[in-house]
Amino acid sequence: MTLTYLDHNASAPLRPAVLAAMQPFLQAQCGNASSAHALGSRARCAVEDARTAVAALVEARPAEIVFTSGGTESNNLAILGHARAVPRRRIVTTPIEHASVREPLAALRAEGYTVAELTVDAQGHINLDELERLLSEPTGLVTIGWANNEVGTIQPVEEIAARCRARGVTLHVDAVQAVGKIPVHVRGVDLLSISAHKFGGPQGVGALFARSDLALSPLLLGGGQERGRRAGTENVAGIVGMGEACRVAGRELGAFAEACVAMRDELWRGLQAAIASVRRNSPAATDCLPNTLNVSFAGVCGEALVAALDLDGVAVSSGSACAAGAGEPSHVLEALGYDADAARDGIRFSLGWTNTPAQIERVVAATAHAVHRIRSAKGSRD
Repeated sequence: MTLTYLDHNASAPLRPAVLAAMQPFLQAQCGNASSAHALGSRARCAVEDARTAVAALVEARPAEIVFTSGGTESNNLAILGHARAVPRRRIVTTPIEHASVREPLAALRAEGYTVAELTVDAQGHINLDELERLLSEPTGLVTIGWANNEVGTIQPVEEIAARCRARGVTLHVDAVQAVGKIPVHVRGVDLLSISAHKFGGPQGVGALFARSDLALSPLLLGGGQERGRRAGTENVAGIVGMGEACRVAGRELGAFAEACVAMRDELWRGLQAAIASVRRNSPAATDCLPNTLNVSFAGVCGEALVAALDLDGVAVSSGSACAAGAGEPSHVLEALGYDADAARDGIRFSLGWTNTPAQIERVVAATAHAVHRIRSAKGSRD
């Protein structure tokens, strides 16, 4: 069975150019980047070349890029590392953030920090006037996602940054889902998280842009790697792969977005034509990731549909876990106004560099077949 992979927001397949760049550092070029001998020097040069490539993609300075193990560590380092280094113990966020943002905030709440949540509208957008009101109280950090991982909503980061800057509040942006898919820059931003495997780089490596004069307590203690902000021997092969993925993304960003929008919109039209009672949960406008389509089918549990499509060779995701109808609903869809039952039904199709227009027709047919089968089985039980 041929696999059709539409789960790039979970992890994008490794690009061939990235694998080729990594290969020497997985074998012969085995040096530790902190070592003084020739192999160590080559490793150090490769790390710094990659740092320059990552910085270029987000318009940062190389010295402000801290390599990490991925988006989760980058978010944790940004939130915990900054919050614990400054006296203001109040943080502003949204209810639709990734678990790697929500869980550090929960830990800070347990330490006595105040966490205020902005509301979002039915499309997942924040209200800038509400942000302004919340920032009228002394605040140490705003943390918000550039683009939502489940529904693809893009936030107005430049406007958010301007309001934070006017109040002297640090802004952290979780850009894990945005980098490599849309233009991302660090202008006005203090901290920004990146993960390589979301745009064709290797798993297990990421980066945090951290403004050089920003207070940031390290989470990992040990050697002086990453200018003292993240101790530990660098994952040289992974970092090299991330650098190459950034170079590829920088060259292909416009073409990538155009191709994904065309396939995403064709997928939506096909689903509408083939299946009754389908609802689009993602924004339909340009303020959505070009590769992301989240939909619900009335009477069909998201996890059941994910499993049915998997059996037919189509890989997609659900933002919920409702095995046997007992799982938790998507906190994102609940924040958008869905009740608990409806918030279990969302399915995320996320496209990427491996997809082709020819695959869309097959995905529509497979989804229509699976939805019909699930609805028929449910009807016979009822």
